[in-house]
Amino acid sequence: MSSSDVKLPVRYEDPEYQQNHSSLFLGKLLKPLENVLPPGVSQQAFNSAIEEFQKVVGKEYVFTGASLEEYVDPYELWENEGKRRMPSGAVCPASEEQLRGILSVANKYGIPVWTFSRGKNLGYGGPAPRLNGSVALDLHRMNKIIEVDDKFSYAVVEPGVTFTDLYQYCAKHKLKVWPSVPSLGWGSVVGNTVDRGTGFTPTATHHQHICGLEVMLADGDVVRTGQFAISNSPSSHLSKFTFGPSIEGLFLQSNLAIVTKLGIWLHPQPQAYMSCSFDMPNFEDVVTIVEIFGALRRDGLLPNTVYVSNIVEWLGMTGKRAELWPKEGPIPEWRLKELQKQLGFGYWNVKFGLYGAKEVVQAHFNELKKIIGKAAPGSVDRLQGHIFSGDNDELLEATSIPDPHGGFFVGVPSLWSLPMVKYRLPTDRVGIGAHADYSPIIPSDGKTVLEWVTAAKKVCEAEGFDLFCDFFMHERHVIFVNMMVFDKTNPDHRRSVDTIFRNLLREGRKRGFSNYRSHVNYMDLVADAYDFNDHAYRRFVEKLKDSLDPQGILSPGKQGIWPAKYRNFRGKL
Repeated sequence: MSSSDVKLPVRYEDPEYQQNHSSLFLGKLLKPLENVLPPGVSQQAFNSAIEEFQKVVGKEYVFTGASLEEYVDPYELWENEGKRRMPSGAVCPASEEQLRGILSVANKYGIPVWTFSRGKNLGYGGPAPRLNGSVALDLHRMNKIIEVDDKFSYAVVEPGVTFTDLYQYCAKHKLKVWPSVPSLGWGSVVGNTVDRGTGFTPTATHHQHICGLEVMLADGDVVRTGQFAISNSPSSHLSKFTFGPSIEGLFLQSNLAIVTKLGIWLHPQPQAYMSCSFDMPNFEDVVTIVEIFGALRRDGLLPNTVYVSNIVEWLGMTGKRAELWPKEGPIPEWRLKELQKQLGFGYWNVKFGLYGAKEVVQAHFNELKKIIGKAAPGSVDRLQGHIFSGDNDELLEATSIPDPHGGFFVGVPSLWSLPMVKYRLPTDRVGIGAHADYSPIIPSDGKTVLEWVTAAKKVCEAEGFDLFCDFFMHERHVIFVNMMVFDKTNPDHRRSVDTIFRNLLREGRKRGFSNYRSHVNYMDLVADAYDFNDHAYRRFVEKLKDSLDPQGILSPGKQGIWPAKYRNFRGKL
């Protein structure tokens, strides 16, 4: 059976989202899918398990063979070399009851499952499993918005709810909240949050705004955390306080359980918002930016994430690289300077928002201008602010804010950054746009960040790649995202991306840095950095893993945490 004969589930009701999803996954294989089995499971046992999965969810929601095209990494580096991350099957439950049934079958036959919500963790492996032969456990059909409370500004959602779903629900019901959204709105609120993803509004650090989780353990038991563990508690999603150990963190980037419900705080709809931008022209100016905005984040004058991107990332939104610089090798500095002048960008470009009462927001901005005027007097005019407010002191409608000032900075989701993957596509033939990311946690210190971007630039340019990056400024650290955008059909690109990642990882390890998240191909390498007391952290979590999941069925190898049954797979590609 060819992929064209396979009937796949509709992932998105929105035609634009569904079309982009199909374009991302379908027809992009460099090599046909291969059949694999779960480790240690016979074909006969696997066939029996598939039949039982079908009884639980229905035949139309169990997939094998050619119908697994949507369950591999669309940006996989090694499929031509026979090292593709490959599931043995996929199953899509629509309820907790069906999920419990799936786990019962998986335990019965010793079949590992790889859990994900929407599979949109692009650049980090997408829906592909760490352990080949795992069954993809796709939660996109568990998509209920259980509650949104706009008095206390929180939502409770299931794993299949996307950022766009939540936004549209709030807009439809005229709820006075702005959900935080990342740069792509088609991902899962639960999936992004428990993987420590970020957005742009004052609740942008999503995992820090979790309040009340429900999880299903490998044996089907259901556990709630915090006040959510009290039946009918009015404080279920209002307080992070609990009685005894706080366990919510055990389920972030975790394979100890499956998150089935998530309580998350949202930002109250403000009366006014100011879109702010700042830029500086030179590579070395990153020191000034980090010192200014790092201090403002720490002292609370900027209470939400500051987003900083380099010129090459902005070029990635304007067209193909070959149209901007047709030669091999990194774009030279003189050409980058030309493009900066032509497009009106700095080398470093800063964006953030201010939220609240109009007079307070304006006073806030005026104070920022004074501070920047003292710290970088020649650049103060580069600080721009555009204020928007509701009429007659009413609350501000996010959709009234025009581009480029609104969008995800006011909680309105889109697919804004998707075109970036086309940056390295050739002009003389058809390619496949892709990207991979290396994303370390770095102290928010100007000299440290300059040293890092200098090293990262050298690593990328050694492979003929530009430094294509951004970073998110928190109070005391920055999350740095080094994107390797490439043409998947180009074998030199694929080899270079792997080399760049490994060399960046080596440079990061020298400095004591580790990633905040990782591609499945490199999870063991990243986890190995947590080496204190002979990797005591890993030993501790794996003790929990073996106790909670003795059969090792839940996402073995995720974040480098392996159950006893599969521990011999650690470190193997």
